[in-house]
Amino acid sequence: MSGFDDDEEEYRGEVVLVPVDGDEDAEITATAHLAGHFSPLTGAYEWRGRLSASPEVTAAYERGVRTVRVRTPEGHEGTGVLAQPNVWGGHPVSGSGTPPFAVPRIELEELVD
Repeated sequence: MSGFDDDEEEYRGEVVLVPVDGDEDAEITATAHLAGHFSPLTGAYEWRGRLSASPEVTAAYERGVRTVRVRTPEGHEGTGVLAQPNVWGGHPVSGSGTPPFAVPRIELEELVD
């Protein structure tokens, strides 16, 4: 995905979307490309990406689903917001806080010398 920085963590692969408001049993499988970084301005981890075109994701969006839990097969999970479909039929998704993919852990003691 163009615009992703080399310093960002990334995930490419299958994800499961679970609507936060509504039918939480309605899991949707999609293919995603996600990336994120820590923002020193907000003090939060910010992530975003795109979901490949999927009739199921578009149908959920058209039903009003906006907030979703995004889960990877490895068990990582983050809450994000679906945006309207792009010209290719995919949906942008973004979130702040815990991302739905692995990120390196940093111990504060390692930074303080």
